[in-house]
Amino acid sequence: MNPYIKQANQQFVPVYNRYPIVWDYGEGMYLYDTEGKRYLDFGSGIGVCALGYHDQNYTRTLQEQMEKLLHTSNLFYNVPAIEAAKLFNQASGMEQVFFTNSGTEAIEGAVKIAKKYHFLKHNNHNGEIIAMKKSFHGRSMGALSITGKATYQEPFAPMLAHVKFADFNDLDSVKRLITKNTCAIFMETVQGESGIYPTTEYFIKGVRKLCDENKILMVLDEIQCGMGRSGNMFAYQLYDVAPDIVVSAKALGCGIPVGAIGTRGAATGVLCAGDHGTTYGSNPLAAAAVTAVFQLYQQYNILANVRAMTTYLDKALSELAAQKVVIKEVRGLGLMKGIERHKVLGYADIIQGEMLSECERVSRGVYCGKPESYQNIPEDEAADITNKAKEWSLLLQLGTIVKDDFKWMSGDCGMLYYYIKKEDLAEKRFDNIWFSVQCY
Repeated sequence: MNPYIKQANQQFVPVYNRYPIVWDYGEGMYLYDTEGKRYLDFGSGIGVCALGYHDQNYTRTLQEQMEKLLHTSNLFYNVPAIEAAKLFNQASGMEQVFFTNSGTEAIEGAVKIAKKYHFLKHNNHNGEIIAMKKSFHGRSMGALSITGKATYQEPFAPMLAHVKFADFNDLDSVKRLITKNTCAIFMETVQGESGIYPTTEYFIKGVRKLCDENKILMVLDEIQCGMGRSGNMFAYQLYDVAPDIVVSAKALGCGIPVGAIGTRGAATGVLCAGDHGTTYGSNPLAAAAVTAVFQLYQQYNILANVRAMTTYLDKALSELAAQKVVIKEVRGLGLMKGIERHKVLGYADIIQGEMLSECERVSRGVYCGKPESYQNIPEDEAADITNKAKEWSLLLQLGTIVKDDFKWMSGDCGMLYYYIKKEDLAEKRFDNIWFSVQCY
């Protein structure tokens, strides 16, 4: 085991399932590990590093700011924060901004604005928030309370009161939840973690109309889909819709921790001195990073490049989907794309049942059989299963045909192999697919 990984496993709280890779440095679109191996990076730090790694202009800006002033409290003004605020408001169409350290912190602030907005109108604490099922807004308690995934919430219950969940892209389900106490509707313009689901134009415009009619704040979470990924600086701009509050982070700092709450209209002026605060928000270094990002986006024509690459990517993914039967759907917005597989290797409509269900009850063993039946194969006969597959010369794994090659597939049971005869594949006969699972 890499000594760094061994030490990390001893020192860190174990909340991440990390890959066994230790990064050393980055350059452009590539990352290098401590063993000198180069990787083409498709993760960008989970939607953060929009300028790539080691951009000279970005780095120079941060170095210059570090030599001047790293930190001062929000009891005073600082020039980088003022400049960053102006650029953010111009780009987002907002009137005012509050800088935070992260996205989840920005969501927390937006929840507070919504709650106080209701309090100022009705002088009670019954303000209700409508959020979306399958949404993700963050891990802190307020953000978790409006995240539409019970599995995330359950260990930390109870959540904040007065939160209801509607179906994303179902306007009627939102309408049914609105009451006189509804103070805000929270939604991602593109649901990211749930599987890259963009809002429909009908839905986002319908939500805007409902908010206007009922004096409800519309809050858009653009932590992941904002900052150019759609081809516009913010995804809602594609729909010609403006929220009352927008929440931003990730690529806003391109690596420096920073988030933002932008407000306009009825949301502006809700918070006053003493209502909210942060030690590091509006930090000169973080603010300098935000300013650099907006300036470099313009200098490098980032948005125009995203739009051009989107045209290319849409065409390439469409061609790929036509070639691969395993692909059920390609969806997304701009360069934020998702590919959904058919369940069970793309043949869910032909192979019935969940093939791992029996194996989940077994601590160790090899199973082989047709999809409709299971039979126990002793572990020492695993080689025979592999040899039989090699005789057929084809392995179906995640819809990809790989000759004489057996790879790992993630899952509760370790290796999952599917076999099909060459002639059956040619004739598209999928009723004789065999599988084996190695459980650990």
